[in-house]
Amino acid sequence: MKADKSSVSRKIKIARGQLDGILRMIDDDRYCIDIATQMMAAQSIIRKATQEVLEAHIRSCVSESLHTDEPNPKIEEALTALEKMMEV
Repeated sequence: MKADKSSVSRKIKIARGQLDGILRMIDDDRYCIDIATQMMAAQSIIRKATQEVLEAHIRSCVSESLHTDEPNPKIEEALTALEKMMEV
């Protein structure tokens, strides 16, 4: 992985903590809006981590693959990943 591992790892650990908190909120039968707000926060941090990984991929792997004369599957791979990210 070409992205800053500590940054991505930190974001994922934050999201994991948020998810654990959401499960506790559900078990405690907390207010729906409070649960939904925390779920959106978890989605946001995961989306930021995903963006960081994809940006690093494009800047390194895709960029490196542009220096060849062969067909470029890396560009299609990156575009597919971005499309999936936008579906969420």
